[in-house]
Amino acid sequence: MSIVTAPQGGPDMNDAIRLRPLGARGSRSDISASEVDLAPTALAVLAAIPSWWESRARAAHLQGAWLDVRSALEAQPPVELPAAQTPTETPWTTLLAEEIGMAYVDSLAASTRARHGRHYTPRELATKLWSMTRSALDLPAVPQRLRGLVRDPACGAGALLLAPLREHLHASAGDDPEFTLASIANLIEGVDTDPAAVWITNVLVAAELLPTLARIPEQRRRPIPAVAQVGDGLRAADRPARVVIMNPPYGRVRLAPSERDRYAHLLYGHANLYGLFLGTGIESLDDDGVLTALVPTSFTSGRYFEQLRSYIGEVAGLSAITFVEDRSGVFTSVLQETCLATFERRRRRTTTVTSLGSAETPIARVKLQRSSSPWILPRRSDHAPVAASAARMTNSLGSIGWGVSTGPLVWNRRRADLYPHWGASRSYVIWAADIDGGHLHRDAARDAMRYLALSQKSDPAVMVLDQPAVLVQRTTAPEQRRRLVAAQLTANDLGARHGRVTVENHVNVVRPIAPRPLLTAETLTRVLGTSTMDQVIRAISGSVAVSAYELEALPFPSTDIVIEWNELSGTELEEAVHNAYCPLLER
Repeated sequence: MSIVTAPQGGPDMNDAIRLRPLGARGSRSDISASEVDLAPTALAVLAAIPSWWESRARAAHLQGAWLDVRSALEAQPPVELPAAQTPTETPWTTLLAEEIGMAYVDSLAASTRARHGRHYTPRELATKLWSMTRSALDLPAVPQRLRGLVRDPACGAGALLLAPLREHLHASAGDDPEFTLASIANLIEGVDTDPAAVWITNVLVAAELLPTLARIPEQRRRPIPAVAQVGDGLRAADRPARVVIMNPPYGRVRLAPSERDRYAHLLYGHANLYGLFLGTGIESLDDDGVLTALVPTSFTSGRYFEQLRSYIGEVAGLSAITFVEDRSGVFTSVLQETCLATFERRRRRTTTVTSLGSAETPIARVKLQRSSSPWILPRRSDHAPVAASAARMTNSLGSIGWGVSTGPLVWNRRRADLYPHWGASRSYVIWAADIDGGHLHRDAARDAMRYLALSQKSDPAVMVLDQPAVLVQRTTAPEQRRRLVAAQLTANDLGARHGRVTVENHVNVVRPIAPRPLLTAETLTRVLGTSTMDQVIRAISGSVAVSAYELEALPFPSTDIVIEWNELSGTELEEAVHNAYCPLLER
Protein backbone atom coordinates (compact mmCIF):
# COMPACT_ATOMS: atom_id res chain seq x y z
CA MET A 1 0.00 0.00 0.00
CA SER A 2 1.48 3.37 -0.98
CA ILE A 3 -0.09 6.00 1.19
CA VAL A 4 2.53 8.68 1.73
CA THR A 5 5.26 10.41 -0.17
CA ALA A 6 8.69 11.29 1.16
CA PRO A 7 8.54 14.26 3.51
CA GLN A 8 10.22 17.57 2.82
CA GLY A 9 12.72 19.24 5.08
CA GLY A 10 14.48 17.73 8.08
CA PRO A 11 17.17 15.20 7.20
CA ASP A 12 18.33 15.02 3.61
CA MET A 13 15.89 12.56 2.09
CA ASN A 14 18.41 11.51 -0.54
CA ASP A 15 20.39 9.95 2.25
CA ALA A 16 18.96 6.96 4.07
CA ILE A 17 18.90 7.34 7.84
CA ARG A 18 21.34 5.07 9.64
CA LEU A 19 19.91 2.97 12.44
CA ARG A 20 20.89 -0.16 14.28
CA PRO A 21 20.24 -3.50 12.55
CA LEU A 22 16.65 -4.47 11.94
CA GLY A 23 16.93 -8.09 12.82
CA ALA A 24 18.97 -11.17 13.37
CA ARG A 25 18.47 -13.24 10.26
CA GLY A 26 21.58 -14.72 8.68
CA SER A 27 24.50 -14.62 11.05
CA ARG A 28 23.40 -13.11 14.35
CA SER A 29 27.00 -12.22 15.14
CA ASP A 30 27.69 -10.60 11.77
CA ILE A 31 24.49 -8.61 11.64
CA SER A 32 24.74 -7.31 15.16
CA ALA A 33 28.04 -5.71 14.17
CA SER A 34 26.72 -4.11 10.99
CA GLU A 35 24.39 -1.27 10.09
CA VAL A 36 21.28 -1.15 7.95
CA ASP A 37 19.43 1.67 6.31
CA LEU A 38 16.05 3.16 7.13
CA ALA A 39 14.84 3.97 3.65
CA PRO A 40 13.27 7.36 2.85
CA THR A 41 9.90 5.68 2.37
CA ALA A 42 10.03 4.20 5.89
CA LEU A 43 11.05 7.58 7.30
CA ALA A 44 8.09 9.13 5.50
CA VAL A 45 5.76 6.77 7.36
CA LEU A 46 7.30 7.73 10.70
CA ALA A 47 7.01 11.42 9.81
CA ALA A 48 3.28 11.08 9.14
CA ILE A 49 2.50 9.43 12.48
CA PRO A 50 2.29 12.64 14.57
CA SER A 51 -0.59 13.91 12.44
CA TRP A 52 -2.34 10.53 12.78
CA TRP A 53 -1.84 10.69 16.55
CA GLU A 54 -3.22 14.23 16.74
CA SER A 55 -6.40 13.16 14.98
CA ARG A 56 -6.85 10.25 17.39
CA ALA A 57 -6.21 12.46 20.42
CA ARG A 58 -8.72 15.05 19.22
CA ALA A 59 -11.28 12.29 18.70
CA ALA A 60 -10.77 11.36 22.38
CA HIS A 61 -11.44 15.03 23.32
CA LEU A 62 -7.89 15.68 24.45
CA GLN A 63 -6.13 18.99 23.93
CA GLY A 64 -2.81 20.78 24.38
CA ALA A 65 0.33 18.72 24.88
CA TRP A 66 -1.66 15.48 24.55
CA LEU A 67 -2.04 16.20 20.85
CA ASP A 68 1.73 15.79 20.41
CA VAL A 69 2.77 12.15 20.42
CA ARG A 70 6.25 13.12 21.62
CA SER A 71 4.75 14.64 24.79
CA ALA A 72 1.91 12.22 25.38
CA LEU A 73 3.95 9.03 25.19
CA GLU A 74 6.96 7.91 27.21
CA ALA A 75 8.56 6.37 24.11
CA GLN A 76 10.30 8.71 21.70
CA PRO A 77 10.89 8.34 17.93
CA PRO A 78 14.17 6.60 17.09
CA VAL A 79 15.23 9.44 14.77
CA GLU A 80 14.50 13.13 14.39
CA LEU A 81 11.27 13.31 12.44
CA PRO A 82 11.13 15.64 9.47
CA ALA A 83 7.97 17.60 8.72
CA ALA A 84 5.50 15.33 6.96
CA GLN A 85 4.29 16.12 3.51
CA THR A 86 0.55 15.98 2.94
CA PRO A 87 -0.33 12.45 1.90
CA THR A 88 -1.31 12.25 -1.73
CA GLU A 89 -3.40 9.12 -1.72
CA THR A 90 -5.29 7.59 1.20
CA PRO A 91 -6.13 10.23 3.85
CA TRP A 92 -3.57 9.50 6.58
CA THR A 93 -5.66 10.51 9.57
CA THR A 94 -8.44 8.06 8.77
CA LEU A 95 -6.24 4.97 8.76
CA LEU A 96 -6.79 2.18 11.27
CA ALA A 97 -3.97 1.27 13.63
CA GLU A 98 -3.36 -1.95 11.69
CA GLU A 99 -3.00 0.06 8.48
CA ILE A 100 -0.28 2.20 10.07
CA GLY A 101 1.73 -0.92 10.82
CA MET A 102 1.12 -2.30 7.35
CA ALA A 103 2.25 0.99 5.81
CA TYR A 104 5.54 0.77 7.71
CA VAL A 105 6.25 -2.83 6.70
CA ASP A 106 5.34 -2.03 3.10
CA SER A 107 7.73 0.91 3.16
CA LEU A 108 10.73 -1.32 3.90
CA ALA A 109 12.83 -2.39 0.95
CA ALA A 110 11.98 -5.85 -0.37
CA SER A 111 15.54 -6.94 0.35
CA THR A 112 15.18 -5.82 3.98
CA ARG A 113 11.92 -7.72 4.40
CA ALA A 114 13.42 -10.84 2.85
CA ARG A 115 16.69 -10.64 4.78
CA HIS A 116 15.04 -10.19 8.14
CA GLY A 117 11.94 -12.28 7.50
CA ARG A 118 9.68 -9.27 8.15
CA HIS A 119 6.12 -9.77 6.99
CA TYR A 120 3.03 -7.98 8.11
CA THR A 121 0.36 -10.07 9.84
CA PRO A 122 -3.00 -9.51 8.11
CA ARG A 123 -5.66 -8.29 10.51
CA GLU A 124 -7.83 -11.37 9.89
CA LEU A 125 -5.02 -13.70 10.93
CA ALA A 126 -4.12 -11.54 13.93
CA THR A 127 -7.75 -11.75 15.07
CA LYS A 128 -7.80 -15.49 14.50
CA LEU A 129 -4.62 -15.97 16.53
CA TRP A 130 -6.17 -14.16 19.49
CA SER A 131 -9.37 -16.19 19.06
CA MET A 132 -7.34 -19.43 19.22
CA THR A 133 -5.56 -18.10 22.31
CA ARG A 134 -8.87 -17.36 24.03
CA SER A 135 -10.13 -20.86 23.26
CA ALA A 136 -7.00 -22.41 24.74
CA LEU A 137 -7.44 -20.27 27.86
CA ASP A 138 -11.09 -21.41 28.11
CA LEU A 139 -12.26 -17.79 28.25
CA PRO A 140 -16.01 -17.08 28.01
CA ALA A 141 -17.40 -15.27 24.99
CA VAL A 142 -17.82 -11.93 26.75
CA PRO A 143 -14.74 -9.65 26.87
CA GLN A 144 -12.36 -10.43 29.73
CA ARG A 145 -9.63 -8.55 31.56
CA LEU A 146 -6.17 -9.96 30.89
CA ARG A 147 -5.16 -12.32 33.70
CA GLY A 148 -1.46 -12.35 32.97
CA LEU A 149 1.20 -10.98 30.69
CA VAL A 150 0.68 -11.10 26.91
CA ARG A 151 4.06 -10.95 25.16
CA ASP A 152 5.01 -10.72 21.50
CA PRO A 153 8.77 -11.38 21.29
CA ALA A 154 8.94 -10.32 17.63
CA CYS A 155 6.29 -7.62 17.74
CA GLY A 156 7.21 -5.64 14.63
CA ALA A 157 4.60 -2.88 14.40
CA GLY A 158 2.44 -4.43 17.13
CA ALA A 159 -0.40 -5.96 15.08
CA LEU A 160 -0.79 -9.00 17.35
CA LEU A 161 -0.99 -7.01 20.58
CA LEU A 162 -3.99 -4.93 19.54
CA ALA A 163 -6.71 -7.58 19.82
CA PRO A 164 -5.90 -8.63 23.43
CA LEU A 165 -5.41 -4.99 24.41
CA ARG A 166 -8.79 -3.97 23.00
CA GLU A 167 -10.55 -6.81 24.78
CA HIS A 168 -8.89 -5.87 28.07
CA LEU A 169 -9.83 -2.20 27.68
CA HIS A 170 -13.40 -3.15 26.81
CA ALA A 171 -13.69 -5.29 29.95
CA SER A 172 -12.00 -2.59 32.06
CA ALA A 173 -14.19 0.26 30.87
CA GLY A 174 -15.66 0.74 34.35
CA ASP A 175 -12.34 0.48 36.22
CA ASP A 176 -10.24 3.30 37.64
CA PRO A 177 -8.56 4.76 34.51
CA GLU A 178 -5.37 5.61 36.40
CA PHE A 179 -5.03 2.02 37.51
CA THR A 180 -5.76 0.77 33.99
CA LEU A 181 -3.03 2.95 32.52
CA ALA A 182 -0.53 2.24 35.28
CA SER A 183 -0.96 -1.54 34.99
CA ILE A 184 -0.91 -1.84 31.21
CA ALA A 185 2.85 -2.45 31.00
CA ASN A 186 2.38 -5.46 33.29
CA LEU A 187 -0.13 -6.97 30.87
CA ILE A 188 1.12 -6.10 27.37
CA GLU A 189 4.73 -6.45 26.24
CA GLY A 190 6.43 -6.27 22.85
CA VAL A 191 10.06 -6.85 21.91
CA ASP A 192 11.73 -6.28 18.58
CA THR A 193 15.14 -5.46 17.21
CA ASP A 194 13.79 -2.70 14.95
CA PRO A 195 13.59 0.59 16.91
CA ALA A 196 11.29 2.19 14.35
CA ALA A 197 8.83 -0.71 14.59
CA VAL A 198 9.03 -0.62 18.39
CA TRP A 199 8.15 3.08 18.43
CA ILE A 200 5.19 2.43 16.13
CA THR A 201 4.01 -0.37 18.45
CA ASN A 202 4.14 1.99 21.40
CA VAL A 203 2.24 4.66 19.46
CA LEU A 204 -0.48 2.24 18.30
CA VAL A 205 -0.94 0.74 21.77
CA ALA A 206 -1.03 4.22 23.32
CA ALA A 207 -3.61 5.37 20.78
CA GLU A 208 -5.95 2.63 22.04
CA LEU A 209 -5.46 4.04 25.55
CA LEU A 210 -6.38 7.63 24.66
CA PRO A 211 -10.05 7.32 25.76
CA THR A 212 -8.81 5.91 29.08
CA LEU A 213 -6.37 8.80 29.44
CA ALA A 214 -9.16 11.27 28.72
CA ARG A 215 -11.13 9.94 31.72
CA ILE A 216 -8.33 10.96 34.10
CA PRO A 217 -8.54 14.52 35.49
CA GLU A 218 -6.08 16.68 33.55
CA GLN A 219 -3.92 17.53 36.55
CA ARG A 220 -3.38 13.81 37.28
CA ARG A 221 -2.50 12.72 33.76
CA ARG A 222 0.94 11.27 33.05
CA PRO A 223 2.55 10.26 29.74
CA ILE A 224 1.32 6.87 28.55
CA PRO A 225 3.78 4.09 29.49
CA ALA A 226 5.78 2.34 26.79
CA VAL A 227 4.99 -1.38 26.47
CA ALA A 228 7.46 -2.32 23.73
CA GLN A 229 11.23 -2.31 23.96
CA VAL A 230 14.10 -2.69 21.55
CA GLY A 231 15.75 -6.00 22.26
CA ASP A 232 16.36 -9.59 21.25
CA GLY A 233 13.14 -11.59 21.59
CA LEU A 234 15.18 -14.77 21.97
CA ARG A 235 16.77 -13.65 25.21
CA ALA A 236 15.47 -15.27 28.38
CA ALA A 237 12.44 -13.38 29.70
CA ASP A 238 12.68 -11.83 33.15
CA ARG A 239 9.08 -12.76 34.00
CA PRO A 240 6.79 -15.57 32.84
CA ALA A 241 4.00 -14.89 30.36
CA ARG A 242 0.47 -16.24 30.41
CA VAL A 243 0.34 -15.74 26.62
CA VAL A 244 3.01 -15.55 23.93
CA ILE A 245 1.59 -14.55 20.57
CA MET A 246 3.80 -14.02 17.54
CA ASN A 247 4.55 -14.05 13.84
CA PRO A 248 8.29 -14.59 14.24
CA PRO A 249 11.01 -14.03 11.63
CA TYR A 250 12.12 -17.16 9.85
CA GLY A 251 15.05 -18.46 7.86
CA ARG A 252 18.29 -20.23 8.57
CA VAL A 253 20.61 -18.48 10.98
CA ARG A 254 24.23 -19.03 11.88
CA LEU A 255 24.74 -19.16 15.62
CA ALA A 256 27.78 -18.44 17.72
CA PRO A 257 29.09 -21.48 19.64
CA SER A 258 27.66 -20.12 22.88
CA GLU A 259 24.25 -19.75 21.25
CA ARG A 260 24.34 -23.30 19.89
CA ASP A 261 24.98 -24.44 23.45
CA ARG A 262 22.10 -22.31 24.70
CA TYR A 263 19.68 -23.77 22.15
CA ALA A 264 21.09 -27.31 21.92
CA HIS A 265 17.80 -28.77 23.14
CA LEU A 266 16.02 -27.19 20.13
CA LEU A 267 18.55 -27.81 17.35
CA TYR A 268 19.28 -30.57 14.88
CA GLY A 269 21.66 -29.31 12.19
CA HIS A 270 20.68 -25.94 10.77
CA ALA A 271 19.01 -23.44 13.09
CA ASN A 272 15.87 -21.70 11.89
CA LEU A 273 14.87 -18.47 13.58
CA TYR A 274 11.21 -19.31 13.89
CA GLY A 275 12.03 -22.64 15.55
CA LEU A 276 14.15 -20.81 18.12
CA PHE A 277 11.30 -18.38 18.76
CA LEU A 278 8.86 -21.27 19.25
CA GLY A 279 11.15 -23.02 21.72
CA THR A 280 12.09 -19.96 23.74
CA GLY A 281 8.49 -18.71 23.66
CA ILE A 282 7.26 -21.94 25.23
CA GLU A 283 10.06 -21.74 27.79
CA SER A 284 8.82 -18.32 28.88
CA LEU A 285 5.23 -19.43 29.61
CA ASP A 286 3.85 -19.87 33.09
CA ASP A 287 2.28 -23.19 34.13
CA ASP A 288 -1.06 -22.34 32.49
CA GLY A 289 0.48 -20.50 29.57
CA VAL A 290 -0.50 -20.60 25.90
CA LEU A 291 1.59 -19.82 22.84
CA THR A 292 -0.03 -19.07 19.49
CA ALA A 293 1.99 -18.39 16.37
CA LEU A 294 1.76 -17.86 12.65
CA VAL A 295 4.59 -20.01 11.32
CA PRO A 296 5.58 -22.28 8.44
CA THR A 297 4.46 -25.90 8.87
CA SER A 298 7.94 -27.36 8.42
CA PHE A 299 8.31 -27.74 12.21
CA THR A 300 5.74 -30.55 12.11
CA SER A 301 7.76 -32.86 9.87
CA GLY A 302 11.21 -31.49 8.97
CA ARG A 303 14.37 -33.26 10.10
CA TYR A 304 15.91 -30.02 11.33
CA PHE A 305 13.01 -29.66 13.80
CA GLU A 306 13.38 -33.10 15.42
CA GLN A 307 14.76 -31.67 18.63
CA LEU A 308 12.12 -28.94 18.73
CA ARG A 309 9.31 -31.52 18.37
CA SER A 310 10.88 -33.60 21.12
CA TYR A 311 11.14 -30.55 23.42
CA ILE A 312 7.56 -29.48 22.73
CA GLY A 313 6.38 -33.01 23.44
CA GLU A 314 8.06 -32.90 26.84
CA VAL A 315 6.87 -29.52 28.11
CA ALA A 316 3.78 -28.58 26.11
CA GLY A 317 1.48 -29.83 23.37
CA LEU A 318 0.14 -28.74 19.99
CA SER A 319 -3.52 -28.37 20.94
CA ALA A 320 -4.73 -26.73 17.72
CA ILE A 321 -3.45 -26.11 14.22
CA THR A 322 -5.12 -24.21 11.40
CA PHE A 323 -3.61 -24.54 7.95
CA VAL A 324 -3.74 -21.31 5.96
CA GLU A 325 -5.10 -22.19 2.53
CA ASP A 326 -4.65 -18.84 0.82
CA ARG A 327 -1.05 -17.77 1.24
CA SER A 328 -1.46 -14.38 -0.42
CA GLY A 329 -0.96 -11.60 2.08
CA VAL A 330 0.60 -13.84 4.69
CA PHE A 331 4.21 -14.33 3.70
CA THR A 332 4.68 -12.30 0.54
CA SER A 333 6.97 -14.06 -1.95
CA VAL A 334 7.24 -17.10 0.31
CA LEU A 335 5.91 -20.42 -0.99
CA GLN A 336 5.99 -22.39 2.26
CA GLU A 337 2.81 -23.82 3.67
CA THR A 338 1.86 -21.80 6.76
CA CYS A 339 -0.34 -22.40 9.77
CA LEU A 340 -1.69 -20.89 12.96
CA ALA A 341 -0.58 -23.10 15.83
CA THR A 342 -1.52 -23.19 19.51
CA PHE A 343 0.72 -24.78 22.12
CA GLU A 344 -0.40 -25.27 25.71
CA ARG A 345 1.51 -26.05 28.86
CA ARG A 346 -1.50 -27.98 30.12
CA ARG A 347 -1.61 -31.64 29.16
CA ARG A 348 -4.09 -32.06 26.34
CA ARG A 349 -4.81 -35.36 24.62
CA THR A 350 -5.83 -34.23 21.15
CA THR A 351 -4.98 -31.72 18.46
CA THR A 352 -7.81 -29.91 16.70
CA VAL A 353 -7.07 -29.52 12.98
CA THR A 354 -8.83 -26.96 10.78
CA SER A 355 -8.12 -25.08 7.56
CA LEU A 356 -8.65 -21.40 6.89
CA GLY A 357 -9.54 -20.02 3.51
CA SER A 358 -12.51 -17.79 2.83
CA ALA A 359 -13.99 -19.57 5.89
CA GLU A 360 -12.71 -21.92 8.56
CA THR A 361 -13.27 -25.61 7.86
CA PRO A 362 -13.07 -28.33 10.53
CA ILE A 363 -10.85 -31.22 9.46
CA ALA A 364 -10.26 -33.57 12.36
CA ARG A 365 -9.37 -34.04 15.97
CA VAL A 366 -6.32 -36.32 16.17
CA LYS A 367 -4.27 -37.77 18.98
CA LEU A 368 -1.72 -35.28 20.27
CA GLN A 369 1.73 -36.34 19.06
CA ARG A 370 4.77 -35.86 21.29
CA SER A 371 7.60 -37.73 19.58
CA SER A 372 10.44 -36.28 17.53
CA SER A 373 9.18 -38.18 14.45
CA PRO A 374 7.16 -36.28 11.82
CA TRP A 375 3.70 -35.41 13.13
CA ILE A 376 0.80 -36.70 11.03
CA LEU A 377 -1.82 -33.99 10.58
CA PRO A 378 -4.46 -34.27 7.84
CA ARG A 379 -4.95 -31.28 5.56
CA ARG A 380 -8.39 -32.45 4.39
CA SER A 381 -11.28 -34.01 6.26
CA ASP A 382 -11.43 -37.00 3.89
CA HIS A 383 -7.82 -37.77 4.82
CA ALA A 384 -8.56 -37.71 8.53
CA PRO A 385 -9.29 -41.46 9.03
CA VAL A 386 -6.08 -42.43 7.24
CA ALA A 387 -4.06 -39.92 9.24
CA ALA A 388 -5.57 -41.05 12.54
CA SER A 389 -4.65 -44.69 11.87
CA ALA A 390 -1.19 -43.81 10.55
CA ALA A 391 -0.44 -41.76 13.69
CA ARG A 392 -0.96 -44.89 15.81
CA MET A 393 1.34 -47.14 13.75
CA THR A 394 4.76 -47.99 15.11
CA ASN A 395 6.37 -49.42 11.97
CA SER A 396 7.97 -47.18 9.37
CA LEU A 397 9.51 -47.65 5.97
CA GLY A 398 12.84 -47.74 7.76
CA SER A 399 11.78 -50.38 10.26
CA ILE A 400 10.49 -52.74 7.57
CA GLY A 401 13.91 -52.80 5.95
CA TRP A 402 14.16 -49.91 3.50
CA GLY A 403 16.40 -46.85 3.74
CA VAL A 404 16.09 -43.62 1.78
CA SER A 405 18.72 -41.21 0.48
CA THR A 406 18.67 -38.27 -1.88
CA GLY A 407 20.10 -38.66 -5.37
CA PRO A 408 23.67 -37.32 -5.26
CA LEU A 409 23.93 -35.49 -8.60
CA VAL A 410 23.45 -31.72 -8.43
CA TRP A 411 23.59 -31.13 -12.15
CA ASN A 412 24.57 -27.48 -12.20
CA ARG A 413 27.67 -28.31 -10.14
CA ARG A 414 28.69 -30.92 -12.71
CA ARG A 415 27.49 -29.15 -15.84
CA ALA A 416 30.84 -29.63 -17.60
CA ASP A 417 30.70 -33.40 -16.98
CA LEU A 418 27.30 -34.01 -18.61
CA TYR A 419 27.16 -35.47 -22.13
CA PRO A 420 24.51 -36.67 -24.58
CA HIS A 421 26.34 -39.91 -25.43
CA TRP A 422 27.60 -42.90 -23.52
CA GLY A 423 31.30 -43.54 -22.94
CA ALA A 424 33.29 -46.14 -21.01
CA SER A 425 33.84 -43.74 -18.09
CA ARG A 426 30.31 -42.32 -18.12
CA SER A 427 27.19 -43.21 -16.15
CA TYR A 428 23.57 -43.01 -17.32
CA VAL A 429 21.73 -40.21 -15.48
CA ILE A 430 18.20 -40.74 -14.17
CA TRP A 431 16.23 -37.50 -13.94
CA ALA A 432 13.02 -36.88 -12.02
CA ALA A 433 11.20 -36.54 -15.34
CA ASP A 434 12.25 -40.10 -16.19
CA ILE A 435 9.87 -41.48 -13.57
CA ASP A 436 6.83 -39.36 -14.39
CA GLY A 437 3.74 -41.55 -14.49
CA GLY A 438 5.17 -44.08 -12.04
CA HIS A 439 7.35 -46.05 -14.43
CA LEU A 440 10.94 -45.70 -15.54
CA HIS A 441 11.35 -44.29 -19.01
CA ARG A 442 13.63 -41.94 -20.92
CA ASP A 443 12.53 -38.31 -21.08
CA ALA A 444 13.91 -37.01 -24.37
CA ALA A 445 14.10 -33.45 -23.02
CA ARG A 446 16.99 -34.55 -20.78
CA ASP A 447 19.01 -36.37 -23.45
CA ALA A 448 21.47 -33.52 -23.91
CA MET A 449 22.66 -34.26 -20.34
CA ARG A 450 22.06 -37.98 -20.28
CA TYR A 451 25.51 -39.22 -19.18
CA LEU A 452 27.80 -38.11 -16.37
CA ALA A 453 31.55 -38.39 -16.83
CA LEU A 454 32.93 -40.05 -13.70
CA SER A 455 35.84 -37.66 -13.57
CA GLN A 456 36.28 -37.28 -9.85
CA LYS A 457 38.01 -39.80 -7.61
CA SER A 458 34.99 -40.15 -5.36
CA ASP A 459 32.50 -40.63 -8.22
CA PRO A 460 32.47 -44.48 -8.29
CA ALA A 461 31.56 -44.57 -4.59
CA VAL A 462 29.28 -41.53 -4.48
CA MET A 463 27.66 -41.13 -7.88
CA VAL A 464 27.14 -44.70 -9.06
CA LEU A 465 24.09 -46.85 -8.30
CA ASP A 466 24.58 -50.41 -9.56
CA GLN A 467 21.96 -52.27 -7.50
CA PRO A 468 18.17 -52.44 -7.96
CA ALA A 469 16.22 -49.82 -6.05
CA VAL A 470 12.94 -47.92 -5.87
CA LEU A 471 13.02 -44.33 -7.09
CA VAL A 472 10.64 -41.64 -5.79
CA GLN A 473 10.32 -38.07 -7.03
CA ARG A 474 11.36 -35.53 -4.38
CA THR A 475 9.26 -32.70 -5.78
CA THR A 476 6.02 -32.66 -7.70
CA ALA A 477 4.15 -29.80 -9.30
CA PRO A 478 1.13 -28.46 -7.36
CA GLU A 479 -1.16 -29.48 -10.21
CA GLN A 480 0.06 -33.10 -10.23
CA ARG A 481 -2.51 -35.59 -9.02
CA ARG A 482 -0.09 -37.45 -6.78
CA ARG A 483 2.66 -36.48 -4.30
CA LEU A 484 4.14 -39.99 -4.23
CA VAL A 485 5.49 -40.85 -7.68
CA ALA A 486 7.58 -44.04 -7.52
CA ALA A 487 9.18 -46.34 -10.09
CA GLN A 488 11.22 -49.51 -9.71
CA LEU A 489 14.79 -49.73 -10.98
CA THR A 490 15.24 -53.42 -11.75
CA ALA A 491 18.32 -55.47 -12.60
CA ASN A 492 17.15 -55.51 -16.22
CA ASP A 493 16.87 -51.70 -16.18
CA LEU A 494 20.44 -51.49 -14.95
CA GLY A 495 21.58 -53.96 -17.61
CA ALA A 496 20.01 -51.86 -20.31
CA ARG A 497 22.01 -48.86 -19.01
CA HIS A 498 25.47 -50.47 -19.00
CA GLY A 499 25.07 -51.77 -15.45
CA ARG A 500 25.09 -48.49 -13.58
CA VAL A 501 23.18 -45.22 -13.24
CA THR A 502 23.56 -41.86 -11.51
CA VAL A 503 20.50 -40.36 -9.85
CA GLU A 504 19.93 -36.60 -9.73
CA ASN A 505 19.04 -34.85 -6.50
CA HIS A 506 15.35 -34.36 -7.28
CA VAL A 507 14.88 -38.11 -6.85
CA ASN A 508 14.86 -40.15 -3.64
CA VAL A 509 16.60 -43.53 -3.79
CA VAL A 510 14.99 -46.27 -1.67
CA ARG A 511 17.32 -49.20 -1.03
CA PRO A 512 17.19 -52.27 1.22
CA ILE A 513 18.96 -51.81 4.56
CA ALA A 514 18.09 -55.29 5.86
CA PRO A 515 19.03 -58.68 4.37
CA ARG A 516 15.34 -59.48 3.79
CA PRO A 517 13.05 -56.43 3.83
CA LEU A 518 9.42 -57.20 4.65
CA LEU A 519 8.33 -55.94 1.22
CA THR A 520 9.94 -56.78 -2.09
CA ALA A 521 11.00 -53.86 -4.27
CA GLU A 522 8.19 -54.64 -6.71
CA THR A 523 5.55 -54.67 -3.95
CA LEU A 524 6.95 -51.57 -2.28
CA THR A 525 6.71 -49.68 -5.57
CA ARG A 526 3.07 -50.76 -5.94
CA VAL A 527 2.26 -49.85 -2.31
CA LEU A 528 3.77 -46.38 -2.72
CA GLY A 529 1.58 -46.05 -5.80
CA THR A 530 -1.69 -46.57 -3.92
CA SER A 531 -4.05 -43.69 -3.26
CA THR A 532 -3.97 -44.46 0.47
CA MET A 533 -0.21 -43.98 0.76
CA ASP A 534 -0.53 -40.72 -1.13
CA GLN A 535 -2.96 -39.54 1.53
CA VAL A 536 -0.52 -40.57 4.26
CA ILE A 537 2.34 -38.53 2.82
CA ARG A 538 0.04 -35.53 2.39
CA ALA A 539 -0.75 -35.73 6.11
CA ILE A 540 2.97 -35.59 6.87
CA SER A 541 3.95 -32.80 4.49
CA GLY A 542 1.61 -30.21 3.04
CA SER A 543 4.18 -29.08 0.51
CA VAL A 544 4.93 -30.50 -2.93
CA ALA A 545 8.25 -31.86 -1.66
CA VAL A 546 8.82 -35.37 -0.31
CA SER A 547 12.11 -35.46 1.55
CA ALA A 548 14.12 -38.61 2.18
CA TYR A 549 13.57 -38.07 5.91
CA GLU A 550 9.78 -37.85 5.59
CA LEU A 551 9.68 -40.84 3.22
CA GLU A 552 11.71 -43.02 5.56
CA ALA A 553 9.33 -42.07 8.41
CA LEU A 554 6.27 -43.19 6.41
CA PRO A 555 4.18 -45.25 8.88
CA PHE A 556 3.36 -48.88 8.12
CA PRO A 557 0.98 -51.33 9.83
CA SER A 558 1.94 -54.48 11.71
CA THR A 559 4.50 -56.89 10.27
CA ASP A 560 2.02 -59.65 9.42
CA ILE A 561 -0.17 -57.26 7.42
CA VAL A 562 2.80 -55.86 5.52
CA ILE A 563 4.07 -59.32 4.60
CA GLU A 564 0.66 -60.32 3.20
CA TRP A 565 0.86 -57.43 0.73
CA ASN A 566 3.61 -59.28 -1.17
CA GLU A 567 0.94 -61.70 -2.42
CA LEU A 568 -1.35 -58.98 -3.76
CA SER A 569 -1.48 -56.64 -6.69
CA GLY A 570 -3.90 -54.36 -8.51
CA THR A 571 -7.28 -53.76 -6.90
CA GLU A 572 -6.66 -56.35 -4.18
CA LEU A 573 -3.54 -54.54 -3.01
CA GLU A 574 -5.23 -51.14 -3.19
CA GLU A 575 -8.07 -52.42 -1.00
CA ALA A 576 -5.73 -54.17 1.43
CA VAL A 577 -3.68 -51.00 1.96
CA HIS A 578 -6.86 -48.95 2.33
CA ASN A 579 -8.24 -51.38 4.93
CA ALA A 580 -4.99 -51.27 6.89
CA TYR A 581 -5.19 -47.47 7.22
CA CYS A 582 -9.00 -47.20 7.52
CA PRO A 583 -9.98 -50.12 9.76
CA LEU A 584 -12.94 -48.33 11.30
CA LEU A 585 -14.49 -47.68 7.91
CA GLU A 586 -14.47 -51.38 7.12
CA ARG A 587 -16.55 -52.39 10.13
